[in-house]
Amino acid sequence: MIEMSTRDMLRAVADTQVAGSAWGPHPGKPLPLNEYATAVAAQAVQPAMSPIVLAGVVRLSEFALVAITGLAAYGIYLFGALGFSGLYLTAIFGIAAATVIALQAADAYNVNAFRAAASQLGRVAGAWVVVFGFATSVSFFFKLDQSFSRVWFAMFFVTGLVVLSVFRMILRSVVLRWTRAGRLERRAVIVGGGPAAERLIAALHAQKDGDVRIYGVFDDRADDRSPSEVAGLRKLGPVDHLVEFARRTRVDLVLVSLPVTAETRVLTMLRKLWVLPVDIRLSAHTAKLRFRPRAYSYIGNVPVLDIFDKPLADWDVVMKWVFDKVVGTLALIALSPVMLATAIAVKLDSKGPVLFRQKRFGFNNELIEVFKFRSMYTDMSDAGAAKLVTKDDPRVTRVGRFIRKTSLDELPQLFNVVFKGNLSLVGPRPHAVQAKAAEKLYDDVVDGYFARHRVKPGITGWAQVNGWRGETDTPEKIQRRVEHDLYYIENWSVMFDITILAMTPVSLLSKRENAY
Repeated sequence: MIEMSTRDMLRAVADTQVAGSAWGPHPGKPLPLNEYATAVAAQAVQPAMSPIVLAGVVRLSEFALVAITGLAAYGIYLFGALGFSGLYLTAIFGIAAATVIALQAADAYNVNAFRAAASQLGRVAGAWVVVFGFATSVSFFFKLDQSFSRVWFAMFFVTGLVVLSVFRMILRSVVLRWTRAGRLERRAVIVGGGPAAERLIAALHAQKDGDVRIYGVFDDRADDRSPSEVAGLRKLGPVDHLVEFARRTRVDLVLVSLPVTAETRVLTMLRKLWVLPVDIRLSAHTAKLRFRPRAYSYIGNVPVLDIFDKPLADWDVVMKWVFDKVVGTLALIALSPVMLATAIAVKLDSKGPVLFRQKRFGFNNELIEVFKFRSMYTDMSDAGAAKLVTKDDPRVTRVGRFIRKTSLDELPQLFNVVFKGNLSLVGPRPHAVQAKAAEKLYDDVVDGYFARHRVKPGITGWAQVNGWRGETDTPEKIQRRVEHDLYYIENWSVMFDITILAMTPVSLLSKRENAY
């Protein structure tokens, strides 16, 4: 697999001379889309469901269902006579685990299997019979057949088969509904038109039960070299417009249909697209230059080279969501006395509301509204942060100076984490829309600034615990912030989040020189 890190991208951009803007369109300034792209982007789109997560949830559900069925049969028929039995519990949970293994071996944990009816029930029944046959053999060879009730064994077998079959039919109904809603498909666009794109589209459409649905083509070339329609798909505009398109609608996959040898053109495309939280793949199905087989990944049987991956996908998304909700809720409860005291102090210190709402850039450059304790006089508030707060700023109240210095003003953002879900506990700090460094907007100072929005922003982050918080009056300060944010995105893990949270109180106490 070939995958570019953020640093690789930055190095490639710096070392390659390409005519025109180094970074393509200004990501913060929307570009008008053509009528076809506008119509596609306006379609209602359901959130994506990861097939990997779905399969994992089904495995856990079936393990639980089998175990509950065995326990219910034991409770109904044997518990009154035998009470608690470690031997039966071992058998029940062993059969539950063996069932999941057998269904996995029968290839019953993929989306296509979930959609089937007769074949799915056949796989379930076959796996169930094999498991009970194996259990019977084990009890016979270890001379345990007299230790188990045959009535219980028969109840478990029959009831378990019915329960699994009913569950699979309910699952089929849900999966078919999700399929019709597009939740189990990867929404894709092609970058690069002409014959190469036509061959790629044909290869993908030929996939049986493929999960990729192509919505159009983006290409910078004129229509005589790249026609307005390729293999029945409309051209949605130049590559510059893809960034705006991906921010109006869900795009999961970008397939670049340019030859690997066209290094300059490929880099031109990538430098425009790497700020998006999508998988970017370089098509290799017609390339004459061949790599080792392990260098490729596959979409069905179409070989591709992995250029960029979504920073968070599949179980990573689930783990971060659970971490945010659980830890965020506990933090909200634990810090509620501090928040109450702060609210009272803000209210007594100056007239105006306790909370201050501010528009900031969130995930995928979307505008979100974050909560803070008000730290400025109401008539001097700066919702867009057009002017940075400086030392001894007259706009800041007495209480405001203290809560800004200690970051207590940020605590209401726990409401964003727990209830609104547009912030994480840990991530790149969301910046105000008009925030500036040296009188320039942040994205005018730092190349690729909006790449930090490929993940959800956070209350604290890797930059903050390393001292890059507070005033950003020079280009170097915002540059270092962005570097730390990109490092966090590339190296995310739950343990990394825990480490940053643990470092945050120490950082607040020891690195306060830039916080005003």
